[in-house]
Amino acid sequence: MSLIGPSRSKGSQKSGARRAENNRIYVHPLPLIFPAPAHSLSSRVAHALGLSAARIENPHCEGIFDPATRSVWVTNERDSTILWRRGFFGKGDLSRSEPSWLARQINARKAAGKYMTSEEIREKRRAERRQFKLDRAAAIARAAAEAEAAFAEGREAAPAVIPSGATWKPSTSTEGPTLPPPPPEDESEDDEEAQGEEQKEEPLVNVEHLQLTLQEAWFLLWNLDCLTILDPRTNAPMSLQQTWRAFQDVHCIPPGLPVYADRFDNPFLVNYAAYHYYRALGWVVKGGIKFCVDYLLYKRGPVFHHAEFAVVVIPVYEDPADQDSSPFNLPNANTFSWTWLSTVNRVNSQVQKTLILTYVTIPARSRVSPDLLASPACLAHYSVRDVVLRRFIPARMRD
Repeated sequence: MSLIGPSRSKGSQKSGARRAENNRIYVHPLPLIFPAPAHSLSSRVAHALGLSAARIENPHCEGIFDPATRSVWVTNERDSTILWRRGFFGKGDLSRSEPSWLARQINARKAAGKYMTSEEIREKRRAERRQFKLDRAAAIARAAAEAEAAFAEGREAAPAVIPSGATWKPSTSTEGPTLPPPPPEDESEDDEEAQGEEQKEEPLVNVEHLQLTLQEAWFLLWNLDCLTILDPRTNAPMSLQQTWRAFQDVHCIPPGLPVYADRFDNPFLVNYAAYHYYRALGWVVKGGIKFCVDYLLYKRGPVFHHAEFAVVVIPVYEDPADQDSSPFNLPNANTFSWTWLSTVNRVNSQVQKTLILTYVTIPARSRVSPDLLASPACLAHYSVRDVVLRRFIPARMRD
């Protein structure tokens, strides 16, 4: 019997450790935490009576409403960390997703480029791909010139070497004249200067904030009651009614006109109906403008897997007369072309995402009283239907 067990590579061990660390950090799907109740006499009595003895830990985060960007800014570092790690709400205004600007600056200062962040890795890969395309184009041009010269001279052209993505390696050499090396300097002076620069370095201040969309902020405020939104002018907490009105008014330009009053097709209401629909089903909903869609759906979150589904919100008016009198120009409200649909589907098929057409039916003003718009009770009259659209590939789908 062999005593040699299955060997694991260092890469698999690192990925397993990283996965375990992510499972520990992002263990809570929502900002609210339900800790296990202590085994006491009162908990046993409550359990015997069919009552729940569990308590809820509410983080009570704060954010500032910003009408100019139609978002809510969370400037407190503790609140930003909680909202991101417990549900992946918002994004860093100086980062791709997770607020990591301060960590990137600290790593750059300490490691001096030894470790790279996800943004730096992305830029490096993009530069390498750009260089690969330039090298391949230059090799093809040289091969074509060699073939033409061989044809003109009546000889056989030498075999061309065209770089491929599997064999190409980025070159570290740079073209152009090289400068003579500088004269050697006293190492003690360099050490003293380096120590002086380290002492002169000012401490880093985190200037990044977490930016919540209006849909995310309203979900945290109305459904979970874990976010307090502050008025940008008075810095005082806004009531639920004030926030409800303010989130709708940012789409009214200029605000206060009678034409915007009593409208069920306000963009905030239509988009929130779709956002709430998928969030309530347990999906992590993020913006999808990068892939020409409204939302991306993650099963657990961006740090675990790529988004599986891409959502396009399509408003549908229950009463066509409401669309004719609407002051809002809702995207995809009119009949779209097959060219547009094929383009969006092709883009998302190339990145392994399934396209979902989400139809949000806007209630008719003739059927539902406009007085309901004064509260979130009007959201009960919206209906959401989704249609999964997949690109048909005959060579792959014959079975």
